[in-house]
Amino acid sequence: MSTINQHITIPKNVSSNNDLDFHFLRKEGIAYLEQLGGKLWTDFNSHDPGITILEMLCYAITDLGMRIDIPLENLLASKDPKKAIQTQFYKASEIFPSKPVNEFDYRKLFIDLEGVKNCWLRKFDKTVYVDCKNSLLSYAEFTDIPDEFQKDFKLKGLYTLLVDFEDKVDKVLVINKIKKTYHSNRNLCEDLIEVKQVESQPISVCANIDVFSEVDEEWVYANILYQIENYLSPSLQFYSLEGMQDKGYSTDEIFEGPVLSNGFIDTEELKEAELRTEVRLSDIMKIIMNVEGVKLIKDISVGFCDDTIVQENKWVVCIDKDKKPVLCSKSTFNFTKGFLPLNLNLERVETYKAQIKEDAIAAQEISKEDLILDLPKGVALESEEYTTIQNDFPDAYGIGQEGLGIHVTNSRRAKAKQLKGYLTFFDQILATYFKHLSEVSTLLSVSGTETRSFFTQAVKDIKDFDDLVSEYPQSNDDELTELLLSQFDNNIERRNSILDHLIARFAERFGEYTFLMKALYGTATDEIVLANKEAFLKDYKVISSHRGLAFNYYNQPKTNLWDTLNISGFQKRIARLMGITNEKRRHLTNSNVEVYDLVSGGNTVYRWRIKDNDGNILVSATDDYPTTAFAVEELYFAALQIVQTTERAVENAFEKSNLDDVQIGNLKIHASTPSNPSIPVKYSFDVINPEESESSSDYIIAKQFKYYEDTNELKEAILYLINFMKNEFTEEGIFLVEHMLLRPDVTTNTTKGFLPICADNCDDCGTIDPYSYRVSIVLPGFTYRFSNPDFRRYIEDVIREELPSHILPRICWVGARKGITEDNDLFRFEKAYKEYLFKRTNSAQEQPQPELKNLMFAMRELNTVYPVGRLTDCDAEDEALDGRVILGQSSIGMIEEDKEENTNNN
Repeated sequence: MSTINQHITIPKNVSSNNDLDFHFLRKEGIAYLEQLGGKLWTDFNSHDPGITILEMLCYAITDLGMRIDIPLENLLASKDPKKAIQTQFYKASEIFPSKPVNEFDYRKLFIDLEGVKNCWLRKFDKTVYVDCKNSLLSYAEFTDIPDEFQKDFKLKGLYTLLVDFEDKVDKVLVINKIKKTYHSNRNLCEDLIEVKQVESQPISVCANIDVFSEVDEEWVYANILYQIENYLSPSLQFYSLEGMQDKGYSTDEIFEGPVLSNGFIDTEELKEAELRTEVRLSDIMKIIMNVEGVKLIKDISVGFCDDTIVQENKWVVCIDKDKKPVLCSKSTFNFTKGFLPLNLNLERVETYKAQIKEDAIAAQEISKEDLILDLPKGVALESEEYTTIQNDFPDAYGIGQEGLGIHVTNSRRAKAKQLKGYLTFFDQILATYFKHLSEVSTLLSVSGTETRSFFTQAVKDIKDFDDLVSEYPQSNDDELTELLLSQFDNNIERRNSILDHLIARFAERFGEYTFLMKALYGTATDEIVLANKEAFLKDYKVISSHRGLAFNYYNQPKTNLWDTLNISGFQKRIARLMGITNEKRRHLTNSNVEVYDLVSGGNTVYRWRIKDNDGNILVSATDDYPTTAFAVEELYFAALQIVQTTERAVENAFEKSNLDDVQIGNLKIHASTPSNPSIPVKYSFDVINPEESESSSDYIIAKQFKYYEDTNELKEAILYLINFMKNEFTEEGIFLVEHMLLRPDVTTNTTKGFLPICADNCDDCGTIDPYSYRVSIVLPGFTYRFSNPDFRRYIEDVIREELPSHILPRICWVGARKGITEDNDLFRFEKAYKEYLFKRTNSAQEQPQPELKNLMFAMRELNTVYPVGRLTDCDAEDEALDGRVILGQSSIGMIEEDKEENTNNN
């Protein structure tokens, strides 16, 4: 049915039955009144004061509803530049792009470089031969073993880049730029072996062309040459944002892939710009005929410039693999106008051709100016602005700005005040709603720093307000919020819910992680997880776009190889998902924890202390422990007690005048009692176990052996300790070693320096390749969370989910703190890995020796450490199973059973 002649009418029923509909709200309000007080109140006519109050409230609600319904960009706008929309949300150019993940992404990245006309990524072919008898690998085929003991495989993830350079460029300089760009955008378990100029294959085109009499034949010739050369070796066009939108691409499609400097490249055009495998005469004819000014082609042929090559088909010239066709000097183009042959000025033709190229370059420059999709620019409407409903009542009520007359009785004045006081309750609720509306942008900001989730504002235009309310801070909304709403503001829980909403918009979740954290951190979980979510959102544009990115090992300074954030995007993402606060590649055996031994009563005992990042001791153990395991267990128990103490509890406690023996959460302040009254009282604090009695030796877990005369300094020390333990203290980290980077030089046929293999793999259907798409992930197995079996299983599951599906990880939970033992597998691995990286960074293919050998030995010696436990039978129902290794249900238990079975068989 056609819509052209349809009548446009105004609907008779305009009711919306929501907060924008005054009549709907009034009807609903009266319905509630009838339900609640219908036996006592039967007059619901407009003259009734109660109905007047209802109508005023309905009007106020419609005002609130209309403000909620304004365009979102206006609702989120702010006059404060720090709260502008641009600071609250990620732009499309920030959140949609990603580092290169496929061939087309890399080609776009390199074509974006100055001097690169086009490029093509090819697999680097390298075969590795396997001696299954002696468990050896080599690039050279084994000749001294039978064929049944020899296998081979090809290394995967290695590439050659073929480049078609622009004219008159420094090719060495461009190749260096390509290598630098590639290694800054290298995918996990991949590497670029060589960059080569694409080889040329000369062909000739001979044509007799008739042009129109009014055209400039030199310009026609120049245009024909330009178009044919671009056909033989195509260059890519860059588009502006508007240009891509005009082509019909959606925003996510436009910004897919890496961010380029010169504009956007159409992926479909990029796919078509492959090296040609054949040149068709029909294509050349079409190109010539499409040039403006060409009338007809009288004669044309295409062929090889090398006369020794036989052309089997005059219509098609086949091009060798990975070569580009180019016009050779044998190509001839003759032009006529009717029957008159034309003599062309070749210098002028070259001038025209150069001008055409310059025009094309100038057109590309325009695309650079339109690359960012700006966020909507809203208009700040001050949505929190509120005026009391009392001023809207009829003057007869005497509660507006005019007030009552001077001759009214005191009884009448009292009634007016009573009504004003009654309505002030509704005013404050409405003012709070309007204030919350203005804070939507703050609450939903991915980079917000606001800790509150409840807000209110003062009602400032009520006549004689001071006669109604006392101790009401009209000029300080923050103080009023604290006064009225602080007791209701469970901001940790509410902000967690808000962040869950924002995280869900990115299709991420923290539910399972939060569940596991509750078992580890108890009441402190919500606050710790909240900090993890905030860090996750603030870094999301990096951890989402870099998730497949490897670290840059190529020509790096030492400062960018160790104690650095130059790590894989996968490690950064895992760190944020797991709440690891320090993801740097660093010595994990060097910790804020120091476990030391001393001699007591002729026996060696152990103690612990925690230091901050500057080496200052924050808390120390108060007991001697017979083993390091007991000491560390008590250390983590003390840390748990500290993080379960809130900053708000500290603030409230220091409002008291007497601080001696004041307990703040799981901390307790104690004061010194000087013998001389002139000596000031000094304060310190202990970490306690509130489950124990004060007379028990287990009541005090740890102390800070430092005293403070100033209570403000004491308060700052306690807050510093709590904040450090919640947000900075960590012994956790993650190493990722790409096996492909440990390969011997693929440009030689060396037989040394290969990773060890298991010859048994030659007999099964699995791969024996120890290099291609394999990584070793090394984590400290001694930390609080990482020694928990449930948390370990969860991390391993997340690692396998987050790694690209074609990469196989080997996960190791290893090591001990440096203070406990200097010689452990994690310490040896850290030392070997650091030395290897420092040597490897400046070598193109050749592996540094003996650093590679030491690293491979250290990796081979990595042994997973398991939590302390003892074997138990799952039938032992009368015993708690926490910390036990259950026979038949764990890897260790099954190993023990296998040993027993083998012993019986023997």
